[in-house]
Order: sequence, then C-alpha cells, then structure tokens
Amino acid sequence: AACTTSSDYAELGQAWSTPVVGAIRGYMDTITPSKYRPVLVFGGGYDPNQDLETPASDAMGRAIFVIDAETGGLIRKFDSSDNSQMVYSIPSDVLALDKQIELIKQVVPGAKRIGMVYNPGEANSVVVVKELQKLLPGMGLTLVEAAAPRSVDVSSAARSLIGKVDVIYTSTDNNVVSAYEALVKVGQDTKIPLVASDTDSVKRGAIAALGINYRDLGEQTGRMVVRILKGEKPGDIKPETSSKLELFVNPGAAEKQGAKLSEQLVKSAAQVVQ
Repeated sequence: AACTTSSDYAELGQAWSTPVVGAIRGYMDTITPSKYRPVLVFGGGYDPNQDLETPASDAMGRAIFVIDAETGGLIRKFDSSDNSQMVYSIPSDVLALDKQIELIKQVVPGAKRIGMVYNPGEANSVVVVKELQKLLPGMGLTLVEAAAPRSVDVSSAARSLIGKVDVIYTSTDNNVVSAYEALVKVGQDTKIPLVASDTDSVKRGAIAALGINYRDLGEQTGRMVVRILKGEKPGDIKPETSSKLELFVNPGAAEKQGAKLSEQLVKSAAQVVQ
C-alpha cells in the first residue's frame, strides 16, 4: 500500500527535477486490473548545505522517490540502504532509462556492448550505472564502464573503451558534459557512436539524445504561477508534470562517427542539428 507519512519524505530536499511518468510491472489499476497505474519518479532534490560558505555533507536529497501519480502516495524510496554510494543529493532529472536504451538500439541497431564514461564520485552517475547494470542484461546488452574522476580524465577514459564497445552512452555527468568535445574527438577518431541523454550535447557532437524541453517546462510552470498571482490557491491547483521527451539528432555527427541514422528516426526528431 502507498505510504504518505512525513517520515517517508524526510530525505526530500529542494525538489527541482521534473517527475518522469512511468509504470511498474505488477502495479495495476484497481478499477481496471488490466491497466497499469501511472507512477512518478523524481530525485530527492538539492541540499542547502551546499550553499554554506564551507559546504557541508549532504543531509537530504540523497534518494530517488517513486510515487503513485494519482494519489501522491509513496510506493518506493531508493536511498543509502539500497546503495551505500547514495550519499549526495540528487537535484537533477531522473532518466527514463528504458527509453534511452531504445534510442541507443535505434541509432546503432547491432550494438551489444554499451560503454559509459562517468565520474564514480557523482551520485547521479552512479545511480545510472547501477540501473543500467540491472536493465541491460535482460535486453541482451552489456555495460562497459570507464571512470573519469576529473574532467581531464574524460578523453583517456573514452579511449580505454576502444575495441570494447559498440556505442558510448553519456548521462548528465558533470565531468563528461564539461569535457564533451574531448569525448566527441574520440568518437570521431575511432568511429564509436555517441548517444547522449541531454539534447544540448547533440549540438556539441553527440549523434542523438532524448530529453526534456526545459523551455516548455518553464512556460508550463509560468502559467501555474500566473494562476496563483490571480488569486487561485496553490492547494487547489492540480499537480502537473512534463512527461514529453524530445528527440534531437545530428546526421553530420553520425557520419563522422561511422553511423547512419534511419530516415524514419530523422523525421521523428523535434530538431535536426546540421
């Protein structure tokens, strides 16, 4: 049964992430048993301890919450009791990895080995790696990891994957994003396709990415703020989420990295980067 006690959300910090709408196998609608009941997944949020003159260790936000989309009741909370490395707050969006994996298969249909460069000290990235380790084997895929504790390590970490992977997938890891051009160079030199989880990386050389349109999200939030300014009570406003993901593709980057995008995939993209 869903739980809603305050202790369930004691770990919740300043929640900035956009809830991801999904479904859980076996979690069905009570009225229509054959229908999946929608759930929302979001990060634990930001810890203000990081705003101190001397930042302190995070004391909140170190979790991922899964709640019932209709009742708001907590279904499951993933925290340090599940993974001892979850000691940092998670203010960013939680990826819908099944959709990300599907995109990888569309970009590189024959891919079996998925490479990932990440910072093992960044909680968000560790969570993504752990989830991929669980998901990929069931899809006939394997994960090959390469650690980049610093942004200057990104290039060498990527090169360590040469001959071991068919494609490299990147999450919103801060080290990787800050040195993305170094990763792109490796992809071009070795013909290893790059697939990203954020659309900005497509403009910097990734072949494709499936991500949230933050402009649309901001406008959606703005409309809710206007309603409040006009006198509507916040408690009377039904919660809204942005489950719309947009596909960005870069055919030029694909050619340089030895891949060819299908005409159907390009046509389905919200933006084609030239």
